[in-house]
Amino acid sequence: MKETNKSSRRTFLGKITAGTIALTVTPGWAQNSFPSVFDITAIQPKSTAAMKNDEKKFVPVMITPFHSNSKIDFDGLSRLIDFYMAADVKGFFANCLSSEMYNLDNEERLALVSHVVKRVKGAVPVVATGSFGNSIEERAEFTKKMYNTGVNAVILITSHFANADEDDAILIKNLEKFFSLTDAIPLGTYECPSPYKRIITPEVFRYLLSTNRLGYHKDTTIDLDKIKVKLEMSNSSSLEFYDAHTPNAMYSLQAGAKGISCLAGNFYPEIFAWLCTNVNNLNRQKDVNWLQSELTRVDSIISDNYPLSSKYFLHKRGVPINIISRTTNASLTSTQIKTLDETYKVLLGWHERLGIKVAH
Repeated sequence: MKETNKSSRRTFLGKITAGTIALTVTPGWAQNSFPSVFDITAIQPKSTAAMKNDEKKFVPVMITPFHSNSKIDFDGLSRLIDFYMAADVKGFFANCLSSEMYNLDNEERLALVSHVVKRVKGAVPVVATGSFGNSIEERAEFTKKMYNTGVNAVILITSHFANADEDDAILIKNLEKFFSLTDAIPLGTYECPSPYKRIITPEVFRYLLSTNRLGYHKDTTIDLDKIKVKLEMSNSSSLEFYDAHTPNAMYSLQAGAKGISCLAGNFYPEIFAWLCTNVNNLNRQKDVNWLQSELTRVDSIISDNYPLSSKYFLHKRGVPINIISRTTNASLTSTQIKTLDETYKVLLGWHERLGIKVAH
């Protein structure tokens, strides 16, 4: 097992970039208090101790900062990681759709993830997408390369393993072949909307759980009833279930999801960290319900022209990154900027009500 996967990992002592909003309390990560996002030593049925651990986790789907020439801005990436860490995140999902992974080449994907792993220094787990290639064999080889960056697990895009018109039997057959080519590398799944959204059915989910290879699942089902079926199926395993849909956040967490991995976390990660901490706190249920309604209300606003919108918002918060995207050549409109500025003021109100201190 890799040294980076051991519980003795050293804590990364970074500092949040001076910005408009910052937490003034000592963040948990500075105390080296993070358990793993999942048990990467072996995906076995949960022990009694593990089952008692009901900690909820916010794991951001990371964006990628770029220089004005569209090259990856690694210094800006470091500052962004520091910001996330100070917001008390419990892990990182790098090289995902929010990272503009389809607009990076393989060399850039590996360099991006390697930088994240090195900057985090084991304080929290890091996962990253690795199922790239024109064949199952190529995807398996790239998965090995991605794992060698030091990540805790490599994430598979569900739609990379069957065409839209192919049934679950083909998907399972292709996954079986992929698993046979990737030794014991810890894996996770992501129902990414691109190249098309392939929602995992109960039949496929049952198969995946039976392999004992998966520790992370990012779900984009949206339908809460169907999510509850998956949660029920996985509640006796070590698979950690993360909902990607912000309007579901409170409901999924209370139904048994381990955490949240949503794009809105690239605007206000500490808000989702607070929600994960307090979602089952009986003394804060009024605030929890209020916050969920607020998050749902602004979700469509912030996702307009994403990820540019998140880069603008983070820049406004003091994270020194350019408002540049490879995904789109379009700039934010004056109306979009005005809306984001208004949402920033709303965020200040959230901080005040929830007791998260604001430093100017």
